[in-house]
Amino acid sequence: MHKIILPVLIGIVLFSCQQKPEDGGEAAPENKEKDNRIAQLELESAMKDSVINESLAFFNEIKANLEAIGIRRDEIRELSDNPELQAEDKQWILEEIRRINYLREDNARLVKRLNAELDKSNLQIKELEIMVESLMKDIQWKDEQIAALQKELDRLDHQYSVLFDAYQEQAVVVDRLRDELNTVYYAYGTSEELLVNNIISKKNGFIGIGRRLEMRQDFDAGYFTKADATKQNAINIRGKDVRLMTEHPTDSYTLTENATGTILTIKDAAKFWKISKYLVVLVDA
Repeated sequence: MHKIILPVLIGIVLFSCQQKPEDGGEAAPENKEKDNRIAQLELESAMKDSVINESLAFFNEIKANLEAIGIRRDEIRELSDNPELQAEDKQWILEEIRRINYLREDNARLVKRLNAELDKSNLQIKELEIMVESLMKDIQWKDEQIAALQKELDRLDHQYSVLFDAYQEQAVVVDRLRDELNTVYYAYGTSEELLVNNIISKKNGFIGIGRRLEMRQDFDAGYFTKADATKQNAINIRGKDVRLMTEHPTDSYTLTENATGTILTIKDAAKFWKISKYLVVLVDA
């Protein structure tokens, strides 16, 4: 949705910024700057509203699926407790298990799309990040409830367990997706080390003036250390006078020197890794 709204908003902003005052005189530079800033803030606000509305649609659909799974779980448990379970009752339970499997698969697809949309928007919206985290916990809790139900039904009929195995395969897919979303990578070293290992490259300025180092687009991913963003709260760097080559909000981390080097402490993991899942630290030799 925000893909469609964005070009229209940009056109409106540009048009409004080009308008001259009604009296035909030129607007003061400070007024133009103020108007441009207001237009930019309005554009950013509209983009955020668009992302929030689209994300809420995903949330509502996932929540509806979770609620349907919960209702079916309760109905299956109530019927399976009947000591005089009939053949048609067993068939109904099998069909409900299939529906649970479908809803679980649909949720895995929706969660993947939701995270893809949030990453693509490149907007830091704390409320949405909290909602995603809460949603993943709800899904995990529902998985645990279904796993308990599977054990109960397995004692009644092994055929139920076979169907639930398909459900567990979908749970594994979501767990793997959760791990992928939380996986981050970091590397550090001197300029020589990072150059040799194809992490950074030298860019020459005009006639050799203004030479600088920057991240390679085709960097060697194998050189990085893999970590879990939810657990990696600090990174010990062997060296001092460090500089982050990748972009991370300055208020999301701190750098503290000690006897052996520097400790990078991550204060807000979601914010720190929002822009880039890769961290590169340049150490002064």
